Amino acid sequence: MDSEKAGFRSTDEYIATFPEDIQALLKSVRATIKAAAPGAEEKISYQMPAFTLKGNLVYFAAWKNHIGFYPASGEVTEAFKDELSGYVNAKGSVRFPINQPLPLEVISRIVEYRVAENLDKAVSKVRKKKVASSDTPAAERVATEQA
Repeated sequence: MDSEKAGFRSTDEYIATFPEDIQALLKSVRATIKAAAPGAEEKISYQMPAFTLKGNLVYFAAWKNHIGFYPASGEVTEAFKDELSGYVNAKGSVRFPINQPLPLEVISRIVEYRVAENLDKAVSKVRKKKVASSDTPAAERVATEQA
């Protein structure tokens, strides 16, 4: 199968397809994400590098004039609106121009925010499952007796 049709198999493979200056930018974004989310796993999703931790965490990609950063959460652009005001952004994406220094500290804080979001969601799911599993006939009897 043609490798272009098969897609990228790793972040290293993705990064290697770009000129050295863009590779350096991508590597710095990758290192920043790894440092902010040490337990996250790398993968390729939507043909771009992604990190997961209890669900999708963030994606990033190189484009002609910018590095796209995709926090996989609509809440991020609102939570970081002041820090992101100098960049083109939408609900699920931020564009960092390649001719400007990358705001690695902001990227780090966004990743940390996303880690907290995903961990909170994971805890909520566990709690909901425990509540649902307690809806047994015995639990119903206790509830009826207390009424």
